[in-house]
Amino acid sequence: MADYIYLLENRLSKAQQNALEMVREVARAKGLTTFLVGGAVRDLTSGSPVRDLDVAVQGNALKLKKDIEKAGGKLSGESEATQALFVDFPGGVRMEIGSTLSAAYPKPGKPVYKPATILEDLRRRDFTANAMALSLNQGSYGLLMDPLNGVADIENRELRLVSNYGFIEDPVRMIRAVRLMARLGWQMDERTRSRYEAGKDEGYISAMSAWQHGYETEEIFHEEDPLRVLGRLEAEGWMKHLNPTVASSKANAGEMERLRDVQLQLQIHGIHAESAAANFPLLTAKMAPKDVAELKKSFIRQGFVEEIEALEAAGKAFGAQLSSKEAAAPSQAWKLLHVAQPSAVLWAAHHVKASGVQNKLKSFFTDWPQARQRIPYTLMQEMRITPDLPEYDELVEKLFFELMDNHLSTVDEQRAFLEPYSPPAPPPPVHLRRARAARKESKGSKSRKKAAAATDELEDAVSAEGAAPIADDASAEKAAPAKKAAKAPSAAKKEAVAPATKAAVKAPAKKAASAPAKVVAKKAVAKVPAKKAPAKPVPAKKTAPAKKAPAKKPTAANKTAVKAPVKVAQKKAPAKSPAKTPAKAPAKKAPAKAAKKKH
Repeated sequence: MADYIYLLENRLSKAQQNALEMVREVARAKGLTTFLVGGAVRDLTSGSPVRDLDVAVQGNALKLKKDIEKAGGKLSGESEATQALFVDFPGGVRMEIGSTLSAAYPKPGKPVYKPATILEDLRRRDFTANAMALSLNQGSYGLLMDPLNGVADIENRELRLVSNYGFIEDPVRMIRAVRLMARLGWQMDERTRSRYEAGKDEGYISAMSAWQHGYETEEIFHEEDPLRVLGRLEAEGWMKHLNPTVASSKANAGEMERLRDVQLQLQIHGIHAESAAANFPLLTAKMAPKDVAELKKSFIRQGFVEEIEALEAAGKAFGAQLSSKEAAAPSQAWKLLHVAQPSAVLWAAHHVKASGVQNKLKSFFTDWPQARQRIPYTLMQEMRITPDLPEYDELVEKLFFELMDNHLSTVDEQRAFLEPYSPPAPPPPVHLRRARAARKESKGSKSRKKAAAATDELEDAVSAEGAAPIADDASAEKAAPAKKAAKAPSAAKKEAVAPATKAAVKAPAKKAASAPAKVVAKKAVAKVPAKKAPAKPVPAKKTAPAKKAPAKKPTAANKTAVKAPVKVAQKKAPAKSPAKTPAKAPAKKAPAKAAKKKH
């Protein structure tokens, strides 16, 4: 399904969008809901050019006449029966504003209209492709209403009657079907074709009203290619019912083709000119003046007749303005072409032969647009001029006009021109660093730290006594078992004393009195058991109170007894923790007495 909001914003010209917005505001002020209906929705869905706009309001559209004129619309005609207004808006926009109605046909070609809802209005229309509506109201803008599945017929490029009796009720629909097929290249579906042929043979067309004669004849002049449509209607035999004085043989076909080429070139460059008024004198070039006058009187939109008669004067005035000094510079001529009446521009481009006008129009079509390719977008990016800036679009247009006039030919000139629009450089980014979270220590690392602290305190205590630290207690892991050994049962102490005593007896006397450093080791070992360490590890400060159990002055025999356990503990360090050695120290008085007896 197509996105109709996107289509409304991109497929309609700026002038058409502005016209729709004007009608929406007027209807909203009156409390009326509005819908885009008919051919405009069909053309948006099928991808065809949107030629004119049909708007339906739920209420009497005739009451909006004064408000629409105040908003800028020019009334060109109206129909009281269908409660419709025909309005021309700036930019060559044609619009029909009608009421939502239901229709009953007591007689062929004699409709009776009544106010109705939008869905009832869609069901009284001619073909399913025209029986669709888009909401223009707040809250439902762009919502498609398609009660008769017209989208499927658009995809099949077919015209299908809304009602099986459509050609009987309103015979002008047969002429409308031929006109749409000539314009769009569609065909009727099988049932519609059979009913068309039956209506043609039965002469349904005789019930067509005079109002419909004038309306359908005028629609031929509003076609993009009126000669093709006129030829198709003549082939079907319908022109003798509409207006027999209008014929393709009475038209200036060559000039009409050239006018159409100019119109396409103007559309490419953003000037959407309605060609109906310019087509009229070419399509009636060989008609008698009397027939031309009668033809104008038959038109429903008398505002269209006024436009035809005023077009030549408006075209000549624009041609003189384009060749004057006020449009001497290319940028001035460009602006003038875009603000002038589009139909006047079209007429001047086709009819005015002055070299000044034609040369500028040629440059407008070929040379001047190339200035857009020289806009220095890269330099603008370097100077921080991006589409996010509010004045970006306006600046691009200024650059376009300067380059069109052959200004700003160097990079330095362009930089100087852009400098006032360049925003200041942003401040350097501030890097906010988070403080690192403390790492969670494992249980093993905590115990190792505590053991190391205990060892450090032990060494401090020993150094306070004036002795050297124990070499084998450097490892923190060896300090922990020492605390457990301090609470060992007395039986274990006795067993440890016996071999120590024997080692003391056998030791030579020279070794017993060898070095005073070993006595210091004895003092350190003797100080350890004085602390009753708890079974579990505790903070380092409580592990080794140095002065709780002062060591006694050793005798000669006692020195020998102390020396042996220390050496045993040092030799057994790889197998057992040396921390167990301090646990044996308190039990060494007994072996010392035994040694005296032996002596």
